[in-house]
Amino acid sequence: MKKVLLVILISFTFLNVQAQNKGKDNSKSKENNKSVAKDYSENVLTIDSTINSLYKVISGEKGQKRDWTLFKYLFHEDAKLITSGKNDERKFQIRYMKPDDYMKSSSKWMTDAGFIEKEVHRTVDAYGNIAHVFSTFESFNSKNDEEPFMRGINSIQLLNDGTRWWIMNVFWDNETRWNPIPRNYLPKTKS
Repeated sequence: MKKVLLVILISFTFLNVQAQNKGKDNSKSKENNKSVAKDYSENVLTIDSTINSLYKVISGEKGQKRDWTLFKYLFHEDAKLITSGKNDERKFQIRYMKPDDYMKSSSKWMTDAGFIEKEVHRTVDAYGNIAHVFSTFESFNSKNDEEPFMRGINSIQLLNDGTRWWIMNVFWDNETRWNPIPRNYLPKTKS
């Protein structure tokens, strides 16, 4: 009788421990699923993939949310976005923003109005671990728009730390009738 009780007690203890471990495994796998972040490493392997990702992540039709996690991933922690140009009084001004500032100031407007920025010309100068990209853009509210509502040039500085490219700065100026984009920064016309 004592042997039977001992076997039952051991079996019950074994089953109880097994059930507790299974519960821990399930909660660990649930925690792991929550903390799994999207892998954006392919977006920053080359200058080309980094610049293309920048244009893609800020662009979207009206009502389309942006992937701000990817946007922030493209930028170095000390990066700045700098807009320049003349205000309504024709006085030159610049504005410095961190990626978070840009997101806060632009997100609602981009989603409400639609904003698609297309690169139409690019020049790249690179040396060692640094690169400078002059990227001419056209901006639309929808991919169906035939004419851009704005054009300009993004001056983009990048750094390669040996594993990936980081955007250090995006410094841009919009085209105006007093400040047209030079021909050498526009797409080549077919003859």
